[in-house]
Amino acid sequence: MSGTSEGPAPAADLDRGAVTESDSIYRSVFRTASVAMAVVDREGLVVTANDGFGALLGSPPDALTGKVAADLVDLASDTRTWHAYREVLRGREARLRCTRRMKHPDGQSVWVEVTVAPLPAGEDGVLLSVTDISAQRELQGRLRHLQMHDPVTRLPNRTLFFERLTAALEAGSYEESGTGRIGLCYLDLDGFKAINDTLGHRVGDRLLAAVAERLTRCADEAGYARASAPLVARLGGDEFALLVEDSTGTEQLADLAESVLKAVQAPFDLAGQRLSVSASIGVVERHAAGTTPTALMQAADTTLYWAKADGKARWTLFDPERNAHRMTRQALASHLRPAIERGEFVLEYQPLVGMEDGRVNGVEALVRWNHPQFGVLTPNRFIGLAEEDGSIVPLGLWVLRTACRQARRWQLDHPEDPPLFVSVNVAVRQVWDSDLVADVAQTLAETDLAPGLLQLELTESAVMGSAGRPLQALQALSDMGVRIAIDDFGTGYSNLAYLSRLPVSVLKLDGSFVRGFQYEGDKEGTVAPNPADEVVVEAMIQLAHRLGLTVTAECVETSAQATRLRRIGCDTGQGWLYSRPVSPERIGELMGTQTEAVGNP
Repeated sequence: MSGTSEGPAPAADLDRGAVTESDSIYRSVFRTASVAMAVVDREGLVVTANDGFGALLGSPPDALTGKVAADLVDLASDTRTWHAYREVLRGREARLRCTRRMKHPDGQSVWVEVTVAPLPAGEDGVLLSVTDISAQRELQGRLRHLQMHDPVTRLPNRTLFFERLTAALEAGSYEESGTGRIGLCYLDLDGFKAINDTLGHRVGDRLLAAVAERLTRCADEAGYARASAPLVARLGGDEFALLVEDSTGTEQLADLAESVLKAVQAPFDLAGQRLSVSASIGVVERHAAGTTPTALMQAADTTLYWAKADGKARWTLFDPERNAHRMTRQALASHLRPAIERGEFVLEYQPLVGMEDGRVNGVEALVRWNHPQFGVLTPNRFIGLAEEDGSIVPLGLWVLRTACRQARRWQLDHPEDPPLFVSVNVAVRQVWDSDLVADVAQTLAETDLAPGLLQLELTESAVMGSAGRPLQALQALSDMGVRIAIDDFGTGYSNLAYLSRLPVSVLKLDGSFVRGFQYEGDKEGTVAPNPADEVVVEAMIQLAHRLGLTVTAECVETSAQATRLRRIGCDTGQGWLYSRPVSPERIGELMGTQTEAVGNP
């Protein structure tokens, strides 16, 4: 079959025509586009540039041909960008986008976004385009300023402060130059809340702005003749911070804190109102190496708390030893309850000895904490913390039950000896936060210990101020047959006549009275004792006996003390003369003996 009519055009011809048309459109767009563009070959040289690219660089487009493109738009200034650019030229990466600051021919600096991408299919090389983003950057800068500054005082806010602090603590900031130290004054206003509450937030904001001005002035004066002034920031509320980079030592920070105190204490005149405030300042100064923003702020916050606690209107320098003590308290407080559950507490017992015959009549249970980190801790290290957080309730119940079980065990193991009573310390919070009467009754029933063999000790201030529920509890315990003792008697402001109305059976004289009973001189008895000591203590003992109470003297350490106490009628002695606090086994050995003859174990 044959014919003369023309058939469809070959596919290759159609493709060539399409490419030619596409190439024409592409080149037309390239020449007329407002965006600065240049075609760059695989060696990084400019093949051709449009008018926009020439205008950006202040040069005719033809004059840019053959130039090194990376030099024209500063792509070689940092290693990372240069490497990425080379990868795009070699076809290993699809695209590069980066931001650069360039000098415009009119002398102004402009921010541009540089994009490098492969040319369309069939073309060799890459297309470099440059877009002016100066307006966008300016808007971003304004927005960032608003985000990073406090609207009331116009100072840097918490976010910007921590950004600067973090940067200052990076190794590169202080290793190459500077002092390698950093300082911080962290302050808040004393009495600001009262001003805010009484005069309103508008006046409060004016005061904050006025304080900010004075702090800035102090910072500027401190920065005079130095590389830079301290950064002043408002961290929130009435809290401000002055950050000193490359500080020269604590003296510099102390001078700054002193100037801030004086500046803030001067009266403020705000719209006809004269206001006065003061500031408390925590000062921290240390090596930048090894510290972190969190550690520095924790130290500053702690020191500010010390300044407040010490009386306000002052600055306080961070003290590592004081902080270590505080951290120990926190560590102990956080571990108290778990320690009870883990069984880290033990009891030791100190004998209560009859003054007439020197025999052990009872013992006082003294709790010890076998802390895995700090070793054996005595009650003065943790009882106060336990009372603060309420863990004294489960701890006190454990002591009560353990002591009663032990007293019953001694009774069973030594049936031939008179049974020992056990004395247990009780905190007032145990009376308020638990049913102490029920706990005691249940413990006595479970251990089969007679109520008369249990003595509960409360401090003088707790007992003498008892009313309502505490007094009812003490009365119920006394009615049950339990002894009630006043511990550390004579240290408070007791109304002695009130004793007759309390269910108390024992007074324990504070050790300060007993310590005055020691004979003076090289040998006991060579110098007469001070009669005033005996007069006071003897009067207290006589009063107690007339009220039907017995008296125990604490802190008996010498035979001279024991002799004098015995002569004026003291019933019981307790102290190192007889024995230190010891294990239950040692108490069993002392039962039935004259401990003054035995001495310390």
